[in-house]
Amino acid sequence: MFHKEGHTIILTSFLITVGLTILVQLFIENETIKRLLFVIFLILLVLILQFFRNPKRTFTKDSNSIVSPVDGKVVVIEEVFENEYFQDKRLQVSVFMSPLNVHVTRYPVSGTIKYSKYHPGKYLVAWHPKASEENERTTVVVHATQWGDIMYRQIAGAVAKRVVNYAKEGNQAIQAEDSGFIKFGSRVDVFLPLDTKITVQLNQKVKGGITILAKK
Repeated sequence: MFHKEGHTIILTSFLITVGLTILVQLFIENETIKRLLFVIFLILLVLILQFFRNPKRTFTKDSNSIVSPVDGKVVVIEEVFENEYFQDKRLQVSVFMSPLNVHVTRYPVSGTIKYSKYHPGKYLVAWHPKASEENERTTVVVHATQWGDIMYRQIAGAVAKRVVNYAKEGNQAIQAEDSGFIKFGSRVDVFLPLDTKITVQLNQKVKGGITILAKK
C-alpha cells in the first residue's frame, strides 16, 4: 500500500522509467551498458516506491500514552525552552527519519487540535540544532484530556522539500491516524510536560503510531 501523497510521483516515475527503458533499448547497442542502465532505473523506482509505502498496522489507542508520530530513530531527549506556543520549558523528544523510513506522520495523542501553523524556512540537515526553529516546518498542538496541550513539529531536512500537514484547528485528532507526510528525509519533535515519564532511549528505533514515547 502506498500513501496518497506519493500517487502522482509514483505514476510519473513509472512512466519516466518506461520511457527511458524504451530509449535505451532503441539507441544503445552495448548490452553491458544497457543492463547497467536498466538496473539503475529499477533501483531508483524501487527507492521511490519504498519511500511512499504506507504499511498496514494495528494500533492500540491509549489515552495515558504518547505514541511516536513517525518511524525513525530517537536523536534528542532533553529539556528545552519552547518559544513558539508554550513560552516555557518542555521535554523534547525528536525522531529522525532517513529516506528509507516510512514517512507518514501520525497524531501522537487523541484530542482537539488547538493550533496548526506552517512556517517557511531553510533546509538545514534535519539533525542540525537550529533545524527545529529555522527549517521549513509545521507546528501542531493537540489538547488531550489526560495530558493537556501536546505539541509536535514536522521539520523538513536538507533533502525534504515539502511538509504536508492535515491538522486543522478545531478538528479532532485521533491517536495514530494520519496527520501528514514529509517528503524525502526529515525529523519530528514532540514537546511534553516536564513531569512526563519518557519510555524511550537515545538511538532507539521507533515505529509511528506503535512505539510509546511517554506515559503518565
